[in-house]
This record gives sequence, structure tokens and C-alpha cells, in this order.
Amino acid sequence: MKDFYKIFKFIFPYKFYAGLNILFNILSTIFSLFSFALVIPFLGILFKSQPLISNPKPLDFTNMASLEHNFNYWISNIIVDKGELNALITIGIIVVIATFFKTLTMYFANHFMVPIRNGVVKDIRNKLFDKVIILPISYFSEDKKGNIIARMTNDVQEIEWGIMSSLEMIFRDPIKIILFLATMLVISWQMTAFVFILLPVVGLIIGRVGRSLRKTSMAGQTQMGSLMAQIDEMLSGLRIVKAFNAEQHISGRFRDTNDNYTGLMNKINRKRFLASPLSEFLATAAVVAIMWYGGTMVLGGSNSLSSQALIGYLIIFSQIIAPAKTLSSSWYNIKKAMASVDRVNDILDAKNNITEKQGAIKINSFEHSIHYKNVNFSYTEIPVLKNINLKIAKGQTVALVGQSGSGKSTLVDLIPRFYDVEEGEIQIDDKNIKDYNLKSLRNLLGYVNQNPILFNDTIFNNIAFGIQNVSEEQVIEAAKVANAHDFIIETENGYNTNIGDSGSKLSGGQRQRLSIARAVLKNPPILILDEATSALDTESEKLVQEALENLMKNRTSIVIAHRLSTIKKADVICVMNEGEIIETGKHEDLLIKKGIYYKLHNLQMS
Repeated sequence: MKDFYKIFKFIFPYKFYAGLNILFNILSTIFSLFSFALVIPFLGILFKSQPLISNPKPLDFTNMASLEHNFNYWISNIIVDKGELNALITIGIIVVIATFFKTLTMYFANHFMVPIRNGVVKDIRNKLFDKVIILPISYFSEDKKGNIIARMTNDVQEIEWGIMSSLEMIFRDPIKIILFLATMLVISWQMTAFVFILLPVVGLIIGRVGRSLRKTSMAGQTQMGSLMAQIDEMLSGLRIVKAFNAEQHISGRFRDTNDNYTGLMNKINRKRFLASPLSEFLATAAVVAIMWYGGTMVLGGSNSLSSQALIGYLIIFSQIIAPAKTLSSSWYNIKKAMASVDRVNDILDAKNNITEKQGAIKINSFEHSIHYKNVNFSYTEIPVLKNINLKIAKGQTVALVGQSGSGKSTLVDLIPRFYDVEEGEIQIDDKNIKDYNLKSLRNLLGYVNQNPILFNDTIFNNIAFGIQNVSEEQVIEAAKVANAHDFIIETENGYNTNIGDSGSKLSGGQRQRLSIARAVLKNPPILILDEATSALDTESEKLVQEALENLMKNRTSIVIAHRLSTIKKADVICVMNEGEIIETGKHEDLLIKKGIYYKLHNLQMS
């Protein structure tokens, strides 16, 4: 039942459509039953095994015997007045009309299924996307990007088929089976009791195969995540793959994973395809068993079942076989989809440890200082930052230098709460940043990264990213400050030029200047520059450095730098080593100390 709830919670918002689907499924089953129910009395009268009825009884729609007697009377009159052939034609016309309404209501049932199926998949995708956006950065260091993409695509597709199967299973097939069984119970309770003995045996066999299918499906979906991760890595690192002639190595690794995935999918599909022949065999065996049991009742002279009733019973029971087969197939699809539901729920149920406390206050401006107080932080058991104490006054430019892995980027990532400190606290204007509204806190910050993050969109939309109601004049002004306007107007469509995936149509310097223009337009009081010029050639670096100097005017800036020449004018330089600040001061003061900064400077100058 817990498994069904996982699917039901997605269906519940579409309960109106689900209700209409159930209603039309019931009507479709009633019309189907009506057309088959006509056969039993007609066969009895036609083949003279039941006498003609000459006297009607008072009609009572709540009394089955009254309805049957009056219907037999009506058929008897047609046979007497117009002959048996006309009676057959009359019954045929009624069956055709009943079948028309049966198929019409079946169409409407499927018609109202469509918005449920597509709506559920849309909602799952939206929830996944929204959850992925709000999850902390740390979540993505633990799970491969390709695996997350696989969950948002392949797993959601599997859920779509599982949802469809569950709707058929819950809303259509059980209704048909219940109504058919109820009719069979009216015809002969003894034979129906025999059917109830057979059905649990069938269910037990199907259920056992279904359980093994879910386990194999989980392994298959996990393997698909690995495939997606390898494809993503290959596309991202294609230059390196080609440069190191590693095509064969990468291809071999992919083939191994693909072979494993294919083997698992073979097992899954073989088990799933077992559903139809297995259920057909079991249904045939059940029909033979019922024919034998019913035949003994008729041939044994039992008054509880007539020959025409046995034929009608078998006809109605045969109609259970199709929904029962679909039911078993649906059960396999659901078990397969449950593996995907579990993987999707891993993301939806993931805890976001970067939370906003109740009553968090908005911070609309930066007035005094940023203060790190006894800050400690680690990603795993190994500490990354140790006992950091640092005060950055408003308007200061503070540079962070040191070897790779010394904790510089982690130190600045704590300010927008990409990660939360484990010990100590960070204050802005004498208040713990955890007391502030998260959105307003991040509005204070502007980012320019070493590798500019741009989107497959126009230049205008990349500069205006995240800012509402921006005029063209504001974007152009920001581009001019960032030394980007001249190259933008030379592109094919100016500010409406699409820059390709991650800005692939632009050079490194041009991408960086667009990133700076975006920060200029946001106009944040606090600026974080993470190796903003380290990946550029000399000419591009000069243009970007000028843009950065324009950007840093009248702002509080935290600059992470490897090139010490770019931070000589910083108000404070902090030298970091193994997660600790070991030296602080201005450029000239640190050279006089002849410590680590002095050594780094001499190495770069030489």
C-alpha cells in the first residue's frame, strides 16, 4: 500500500479527471455486461431449454428475478409474433447499441486519462527541477551530474508508464473484474466460489516475479545514471580526450558500462514480457477448470445451473481474462516504475541543510563590515578551514592568496551560504548571516568566476540574468563599464546574438567581460572575484582588469588571486595555507616580512 501511495500523491491534484475516468469506466463495463447478459435468456428460449413466458410480472428494477422474467416475456412475444430469426435480429441490434455506448464511454474514460498522465509527469519534472535548484552545493559533490540528469529524464519516463499502468490497474481493470464477478455470482455462486480459489494462486505466481523485477529495475536505472555521467564527462572533456589520444580508453570504459546496462535490460524485459504469456496460460488453465466444474454441475442434473447459464458464465468469465492480463502487465510495469519512483524520491526527499530560520530578517544594504569569528569548516573529516578570524570593512579590497587547496574559495563560499560554517559564525553588520533572509543576503553579492558561467541565450539575457524589468540602455551601460560593448556590437545580431552553449561562440576574455557586465548591472555592494583573470592572455587580461577596476569602485571586494601583480593595490592581503590565515597586511608590508608571500612573489617575478 505504501508503494501505491507514492504514485497516488502525484495523481491526487487531478482527482476531478480521475473521478470522470472511474465513472466512464463503470458505464463502459455496465454496457459491456448488458450486451453479454442478453445472450443467456435468449439462448435458453432459442434452443428450447427454457419455456416461453406468456405472463408478465410487475416490473421491479431492484429485483433481478423480476427483470429476468420480464425480459424473457418480451423475447417470448417476439418469437411468437415474428419468429426466432426476427428475435435474433432484435437482440443483435440491442447488442450493437450497447456496444456503441460501451466504446463511447471507453473513449471518454481514456479522454480524461490524458490530462492525468501528462499532468503527473509535468508535476514530477517541475518538482525535481525546483528541488535541484534549492539543494545545497554539497549535494552535487556527492552525486554525479549525469546520474541526476538520468533521474530527471529516464526515471521520470519510467514513472509515466508506471503511472499509466497504475491508473488502468486501479481505475479500470478492477472495476471491470468486480462487476463481472458480481454478475457471475448472481448466475452461480458455487462456480464463482471456485473462481475465488483460483485467483489467489494466479496472483501469488505473478507477484513473485514482480518482486524480482523491481530489484533488477533499480540496478538498471542506476547503471543508466552511470552511462549518462560518462556521456556528460566525455562531452565536457572532449578536447582532453582527443589531445591525449584517449578515445579508445574512454570508448572501452563506456562499452563496459553499456554492456552491463544491456545485460540488466535484457533481464528486465524478459521478466516483463513473461507477464502476458504467463497470465494467458494461467487464464486458459482457469477456463478449463471452470468448464470442467460447470460441466459436472450441468451434466450431473443440478438445478442450480442450466446449460445456457454455463455458456453465458463462460462468456462473461472470458471478459475477465483481458483486464486480468492487463492487470498483471500493469503490476510488472508498476514494480519496474517503483524503482524509478525510489530514485526520484531520493532527490525530492533530500534534506536541504541550508535553511532559513523562522523570522529571518531582510538585509537591504551593507553598512559596516563582514566578520569571520573563529570559523571552522570541513567537507569530510579533514578540516578545510581552521579557526578563521577576519574582519573586512566596508569599501575595503581584501585579497586571498595561497596554494591551491588552501581554502580560499571555501572561505568566500560561506558568505552566500553555499555551505554553512560548522563552528564559529560569520557576521554582516554585526548580525549572524543565518539570521538574514537568504534571498536578500545573496542580493548583496556579485560574483565573477575564473570560468565564467554563461547560458545558451542572447548576450542581452546573459547580462540581464536574474534581474527583472531591465531596459536596453541599462544593459548597454553595464557592457560599456565592463569593456564589452565594442565587441558586442560587432557580433551578428548585437545584443540579441545567441552565444551558444556556455558562451562557446565567444573567446575567454569576451565571456569574462560579459560575466563582469552581469555583475555591474546587478550593482552589488559586496563583490567576490574568484581568479577572474588567471585563465586569460595578456591582452584580454588588460581589458578584463580595467573592467574589474571599474566594477570594484566604491565596493567591498574579496579577490582570490594567483597572479600577485593583480592585487598589489589591495587594502589587505591574506595569505592562506592548509586552511589557516598565516599572514595579513599590505603588499609592501608582506614583502618586508619575507614570509610565504615574499617567496610566492619572488617565484612569480622570476
